Amino acid sequence: MARPGSPGSVDVLGECVADIFEDRDRSDSGGLALRALAGGGPANTAVALARLGTPTRFLGRLSDDAFGTLFRARLSASGVDLTGSVTSSEPSTLAVADLDATGQAAYTFYADGAADWQWTDSELAATRNDDTVCMHTGSLALIRRPGGGRIEEHLAQVREHATVSIDPNVRPLLVPASAYRERLHHWCAVADVLRLSEDDSALLAPGAGLEEACDTWHAAGARLVVITLGGRGALASLDGVRVTVTAPPAAVVDTVGAGDSFTAGLLHRLTDLGHLGGRLGELTLADVTDACSFAAQVATLTCSVPGANPPWADDLAIAGRR
Repeated sequence: MARPGSPGSVDVLGECVADIFEDRDRSDSGGLALRALAGGGPANTAVALARLGTPTRFLGRLSDDAFGTLFRARLSASGVDLTGSVTSSEPSTLAVADLDATGQAAYTFYADGAADWQWTDSELAATRNDDTVCMHTGSLALIRRPGGGRIEEHLAQVREHATVSIDPNVRPLLVPASAYRERLHHWCAVADVLRLSEDDSALLAPGAGLEEACDTWHAAGARLVVITLGGRGALASLDGVRVTVTAPPAAVVDTVGAGDSFTAGLLHRLTDLGHLGGRLGELTLADVTDACSFAAQVATLTCSVPGANPPWADDLAIAGRR
């Protein structure tokens, strides 16, 4: 376990996605102008962690196409270590976003044959770092084949020396919700932290209340379950003992990347408190409350700007003085 106050390091394993948005300022009756922003749930989480000050490695399969260049530039500029990533000739994953009047995004994905899902056992073995206190993964990289099954097996080895955090980040347009439900109990068996949205919970535990769902996932093995509730904050459950944390008021531009930023804030705070590196044996509900409150601040600031553009540590300090 990391010492309290020591930074530790976090590995984030998963995909990069090019988020494609309409550029309304440039679109006209003659055509549709688009702009591409680097995104993807795991990549967003890695960026947010690094910007907060946590030493972060991103373990991804990055295409050698133009979007892969965009991904590398964004991750590197945020301070993310890319030495564990793989360069691939397969194409990047694309997600075309359609924003509604409230800033909520609906996506159409272009992901077949993409670089992100092609992990091999040897590539994963080469990413091992015994100094890592936590590995965070999930989203499409954990569910899509062939790489997803190999990542599952890799997590069983990683948890011998590190805390494991999983965010299912359900994408039913690409993978049926039933496929996530089938694998979730396997993920909980290796996960110490399970972070998911309220919408994810409804898909993964249909008909169950949030507390009932938490208890099901605790029984499967996850010690800490955190369900984010959008502008209402988050419900956290530590071995069945629960707390609800409110979110700060937000002037929402859009919600792209908010959940990923929450996860980063949560892991950053738990790292800083010295709880990562094992099975969360000394974690208290008070520390969970503190970590979730911090995470909610990070997510709120992400919602206040366009796209998945999480805050830097200095931004949080400025917001705290307002």
